[in-house]
This record gives sequence, C-alpha cells and structure tokens, in this order.
Amino acid sequence: MADVDLTPQAAERGGSRPLGGYLARPEGAGPWPGAVMLHEAFGLNDVIRRQADRLARAGYLTLAVDLFSAGGAVRCLVATMRAMVSGRGRAFADIAAARDWLTASPDCTGKVGVIGFCLGGGFALLTANTGFDAASVNYGQLPRDPDTALAGACPVVGSYGGRDGSLRNASARLEAALTRAGVVSDVKEYPTAGHSFLNDAEVGPAPIRRLLRVTGAGPEPEAAADAWRRIESFFGEHLR
Repeated sequence: MADVDLTPQAAERGGSRPLGGYLARPEGAGPWPGAVMLHEAFGLNDVIRRQADRLARAGYLTLAVDLFSAGGAVRCLVATMRAMVSGRGRAFADIAAARDWLTASPDCTGKVGVIGFCLGGGFALLTANTGFDAASVNYGQLPRDPDTALAGACPVVGSYGGRDGSLRNASARLEAALTRAGVVSDVKEYPTAGHSFLNDAEVGPAPIRRLLRVTGAGPEPEAAADAWRRIESFFGEHLR
C-alpha cells in the first residue's frame, strides 16, 4: 500500500497539478485487473483507504484517486461538485489520469473498473462510458439526462439505501435508465440503509456526524456486507 503521484498523467489530460492517489496492491503475483476508486465529499480519508484495501484483498489493483489534490476539500469541493452536476471539468481528467496509470502498469491486466461512493458514485456513473470495463455506483447522484449520459456505458452494479432521503427513488430510476440503454446491470436498494452505508466508520467533523446520524446516514454492516458481495461478484464477472 503506497501513495502514488499521478501528476504526469494528469498533465497530459489537463487535470489537477499535483494529483495524488493511494494504491492498494493484492498479495501474491500479478498482474491483476484494476479499479479506480472515487471518494465521498469528505475526500480521500482513512475510510476510503480501507475500502481500497478491501478491494485489493479481493484481487484488484486499486487506485483511490484524490480529487482534492490541488487544494484540499475546502478549496476543491465546490468545483468538483459543479463538475459532477455539469458533466465536465477537471475531475474527469483526473479520473482518466488514474485509469491511464493503471492501464500502463505492468501489474494490471488492462481490464479496469471504476467504483465510487456518494460524490464518487456520481462520477462513477458519469464515467461508465469512458473506457472502463465495469462500474460500481454506490449512492451516487443520477445525471440530469441519464439516457444520454449512460449511452454506451459499461456494465453497472448499483447500491442505494432506502432511508436515503437525498436520493429517493434513485435506484428505480437508475435501473430503468440502464434497461433503456441496454446496459448489463445489477441495481439494489437496501430498505434499512441510509446514505454512506458502505462506510465502516462515521466520517466528517463532529457536528456533521451528529447531523448524519439524524438523517439515518452512516454504516449499516448487514447491507454493506451484501453490497460488497454483489460488487465483488459483478467485478469478477466483468473484469476477470
């Protein structure tokens, strides 16, 4: 497990300078299929690093890219969220740079998926038709025009929480859009889970954590275990 400098790849794409990431490598001898991991609004924190480690244990060379590399969450969050809503911006170049790094690595088979949570889930959905071989979208916001955004998308596995008031009916709308687009998919909503239910710990400053608890957001181990089982099975089918 190590930090990675993605600045050269980002420079070629017009992305962030600097651009960094966290690389989680499976045990044993490669090469392995790769996965670009995209963090929540709280950035590349210890929870995301542990998520990357978990996916690496499942056999994927996992690169968690830091979309806030060029200034931290305070300076980068608004611009990054605007990029997700508009479907264009520097964050997309940064995600492509992470994919470039993996595909150029001798430790990668050349098959690469993308997995994102919350903010990163929205980006995983928006980049599903940009050269990835599979996408895992976890409580990610749907694009304004899903039919256009999902045209030509790779296979998608999606997980949402039924108690997530910010994404009400998102799983049903996503499943319908993927069906219309003819995209292979597995989308599931967990009735007992809220936003960020795949996290293994609470995140954010203390006042925000209290607010998230009130809204039902945060870890839900039973739903998370099933979602991870589906993600690993789906990636195994489409990346191996």
